[in-house]
Amino acid sequence: MEARTPGASRVEMTQIVMPFHTNYNGSLFGGQVVQWIDVCAAVAAQRHSGGNAVTASIDRLDFLSPIAMGDIVILQAQVNFASRTSMEVGCRVESEDPVTGKRHYTTKAYLTFVALGADGKPRVVPAIELGTDVERRRHADALRRREQRLKDRNRSRAPG
Repeated sequence: MEARTPGASRVEMTQIVMPFHTNYNGSLFGGQVVQWIDVCAAVAAQRHSGGNAVTASIDRLDFLSPIAMGDIVILQAQVNFASRTSMEVGCRVESEDPVTGKRHYTTKAYLTFVALGADGKPRVVPAIELGTDVERRRHADALRRREQRLKDRNRSRAPG
């Protein structure tokens, strides 16, 4: 199985915030952002793995600023790290004012996906081929997050 670069999995999605996406403050519902992030990240995971991949966890999700009705939402995702059957996907969300074109960094998230075969069982994914300093930094950061996730998972499974 040939290694793939993070750039090969890169996805950009664009949405417009409509009235039915908003709460009583006129801001985009957080759950709607999560749904769009999950879809964008899933496409990145599927591009990297070459097939079906499902969300195993959302490790980190930070809402940095609200997104208003009428804004354009730009979601960007790519695989930062690949293990044997799982991948970490980072997703960055920005809002854009359609009148001024000014963008704001609004949300970031890290999700873990597991690649599934036709039998519904985890399958092996390609390794990551790192070519830039940014890719190496993201990979190292993702490895640290993975190690922490595994520690947390083992702690929660310990008899108590």
